Amino acid sequence: MKRSERKRGSRQLVILTGLSGSGKGSVLNTFEDLGFYCVDNLPVALIPTFGELYEEGRGEVGRAALLVDAREGEQIEKLPGIYRKLASEHPAQLVFVEASDEALLRRFSETRRPHPLSQGDTVIQGIRKERRRMAPIRRLADVVIDTTKFTVHDLRQFVIDRFQNAGRRPLLVSVVSFGFRYGIPADADLVFDVRFLPNPHFVPRLRPFSGKDPRVARYIRSFPQTGEFLRRIESLLAYLIPHYIREGKSYLTVALGCTGGRHRSVALAEVIRRALQRKGYAAKVVHRDLDKTSA
Repeated sequence: MKRSERKRGSRQLVILTGLSGSGKGSVLNTFEDLGFYCVDNLPVALIPTFGELYEEGRGEVGRAALLVDAREGEQIEKLPGIYRKLASEHPAQLVFVEASDEALLRRFSETRRPHPLSQGDTVIQGIRKERRRMAPIRRLADVVIDTTKFTVHDLRQFVIDRFQNAGRRPLLVSVVSFGFRYGIPADADLVFDVRFLPNPHFVPRLRPFSGKDPRVARYIRSFPQTGEFLRRIESLLAYLIPHYIREGKSYLTVALGCTGGRHRSVALAEVIRRALQRKGYAAKVVHRDLDKTSA
């Protein structure tokens, strides 16, 4: 039995770590909301002792999350060895939270707080120094959460889906409908052009309604090319998403565009979102341009 399979159950011990500014505090708060016993800034050297107490108090603490990070200084470099020993003796998971350099730099700029490892250097130098120091820990992680594209609400929902519902897959998919006349979404990972489908805008009885209206949705799905497109897209996503998860990706944006972002892309985004949810993925839909035009 794989280690990850042994860990699925009512008892969970999570070691939470990652990069400064990546959202570790928000993740820990969500664990607390889920009923985990949480400890912030636990010294690395005390993790084995906590593990022993955790096992001894089986009836009292079912789930616990311990946050350790760069505030530990060079002691954090001992975490890989300590975690390997802990995981061999107790059911445990190592969760690593990160974000891109650009996202971290923006967050430190917005909060005007110094990076804990900058020590007189620039913020970006501190970020890169911490990333190098934490690299061995990241490689050991059971779960990597990249918060680059997450809002605070997205991050909270991801943690809830991942750790409250064992059947959920550890990836949040955002399905975005948009209009090409307003530009392609800058954060899109995958972009699909659905302008090849018949346009309800040219059907007078349907023009006033959006793709969320059942009448418009039925019209769009009445064409055989729509069904073929949806089957191919769902098959492609079924192939790609597990590979994204294995690479540590935690947020995927799938964008579908039509001319104005009101009819075809909206209807298909709703279908794809429901298909992903049926497969156990956390998925949401965003209709970026729905209210911008009646065309």
